[in-house]
Amino acid sequence: MFTGLIEEIGTLKKAHKQGEAMVLTIEAPHVLKDAAIGDSIAVNGVCLTVTELHGSSVFTVDVMPQTFRHTNLRDIRPGERVNLERAMKAGGRFGGHIVQGHVDGTGEVLARENDVNAVVFTIRPNDVGLMRYIIPQGSITLDGISLTVVHASDASFSVSIIPHTLRETALQVKQAGSVINVECDVLGKYVDHLLHFRGAGPGVDSSGGGRSAPAKSGITAAFLAENGFF
Repeated sequence: MFTGLIEEIGTLKKAHKQGEAMVLTIEAPHVLKDAAIGDSIAVNGVCLTVTELHGSSVFTVDVMPQTFRHTNLRDIRPGERVNLERAMKAGGRFGGHIVQGHVDGTGEVLARENDVNAVVFTIRPNDVGLMRYIIPQGSITLDGISLTVVHASDASFSVSIIPHTLRETALQVKQAGSVINVECDVLGKYVDHLLHFRGAGPGVDSSGGGRSAPAKSGITAAFLAENGFF
């Protein structure tokens, strides 16, 4: 698990592609101070496993086809800068929000506008269905950065970036047209799932074989409104 607080901006040294698989070699001395092979490091918000260490400042990770298809790592080029965060230590300070490193999809930066001391980014997810998890003042992860949603419409949302965050992350180079990784708040995704399905439990079905399928839930927006939840 991660918190969305970027520890270092790394530099991609090599990107070796084999179809929809990749091997990335990244230079980043800070996050490797206590790293070992097998450790998790979030690269632009994608949880990846360290497979090789080269001295004290370079590491290698594998990118599988599922990750290639659903994140902006597929378009990364040597020389590009990437956001890096080590997995959170148990008992560590929790400064952001719960970030899994499991990217839900990508989004396109529609606009980048100054707002006094802040910069406002407006982003359109590639899957508009993600908007049901994105609410004003809710949490969102963009390229691994824990941020707060300041506005949300049916098809896009905005975040406001303070100077420190812009300076300390690779978000500083993002412009209109840039593609960015989006991870929605995991709590919202679980609530959404539970509102649509109620688990049938771990038992075996009567036909003798598999786990019984979940049944549709009777909980709807109308039910919640009728019972005083809205």
